[in-house]
Amino acid sequence: MNKDYVRRVVVFEDHFKEFRKTLDRETLKKLYQIFTLIMMVEIVPVKFLKAIEGRKGLYEIRVENKGNIYRVFCCFDEGNLVVLFNGFQKKTRRLPVEQLDKAEALMKRYYELKIKIGHER
Repeated sequence: MNKDYVRRVVVFEDHFKEFRKTLDRETLKKLYQIFTLIMMVEIVPVKFLKAIEGRKGLYEIRVENKGNIYRVFCCFDEGNLVVLFNGFQKKTRRLPVEQLDKAEALMKRYYELKIKIGHER
């Protein structure tokens, strides 16, 4: 890892990859700028990365472009690793419960697989 980075960004399964395909070039560029920020600064501004109330360990990466709002769910692992899960375009003031539930289930599966792989070694 580059010595200028404080953490890595890692994608779990293909959920984020599928979401990324729905974004236009400019939005994708903004999203990758936020990823770079998350990798380079110890304390990320809430404008870009926010803990989700009532969902222990779950965070949202926040991207705005041309009046559209996008969210990508993630969690931290081992203190320096952001794991990206599902993403969506936000169309209402509230975060959709089904998207939160999906992200929480993916986070749980991520940790279960990590434990299983650790035990197999």
